Amino acid sequence: MARAIWSGAISFGLVTIPVALYGATRDHTVHFNQFERGTSDRIRNQRINERTGEEVDYADVVKGHDVGGGEYVVVEQEELDDIAPGRSRTIDIDAFVDLDDIDPVYFQKSYWLGPAKSEYVRPYRLLVRALAKTGKAGIATFVMRGKQYLTAIRADGDLLALETLYFADEIRDPADVLDELPTGDRAKPKEVAMATALIESMSGPWRPEEYRDTYTAKVEKLLRAKRAGKKTASAAEPPEATEVVDLMEALRRSVEGTRAKQPSLSDLSKAELVERAKALGISGRSKMKRAELEKAVRRAS
Repeated sequence: MARAIWSGAISFGLVTIPVALYGATRDHTVHFNQFERGTSDRIRNQRINERTGEEVDYADVVKGHDVGGGEYVVVEQEELDDIAPGRSRTIDIDAFVDLDDIDPVYFQKSYWLGPAKSEYVRPYRLLVRALAKTGKAGIATFVMRGKQYLTAIRADGDLLALETLYFADEIRDPADVLDELPTGDRAKPKEVAMATALIESMSGPWRPEEYRDTYTAKVEKLLRAKRAGKKTASAAEPPEATEVVDLMEALRRSVEGTRAKQPSLSDLSKAELVERAKALGISGRSKMKRAELEKAVRRAS
């Protein structure tokens, strides 16, 4: 079992629910150490005084903020700890907002919130049910590891999920970042219609289990091959950009190719037809017979 990385309580109105915070994701990236080429000597990072060239003990390192003109304001870690935002163990919900109103660009990282003890399950489940019924998320701030986080607390099945969010001033303006803004020529109606048809032909239910980190798998394969003294094939070059004059033709061929790959509705099982009906928003699908489902899906598609 994973250990909680934070414990405290959710507070909204006069209700307080003790909870524990757990990481919802894990990193499966292949990690490397550094070596000097041609040797088995590890490369180590050291804290070096750039004036004397001597190594500095960690206890003698302080932080300095550049204020311009070659001047720095030096602060001790204790001074930063003294002004850390709050020392409470409470996630104070300030407001509830529609979850769909939060732009995905604000989402940072996901965590699970669980009841701290069995006696707190009832109020915990009550909050989960209320959030699920209203489609709302609780907006709150809390402190973890000396840093303040803006968060959205939402229902996820029978659990509470906590999403850390970026503050508004941390979101970049696209005009300040992009070399080329998409201005000027507008898409033609026929191109929009064809692009829409391509999107619809490639649409289906969200199945995250069908996606894998293929690059990490290739890195692991490379390591196994090098260990065995074998060579590996290089990946194919990326496709060239579509010329504007060929855009309609590329869209048309894409739609035809995608439709050709899709199985006929008559080849799908009833469970698969139910999934498609759900994605298409077909009501009464649970009571339909297979033939009725196929007819409804074909009509809606």
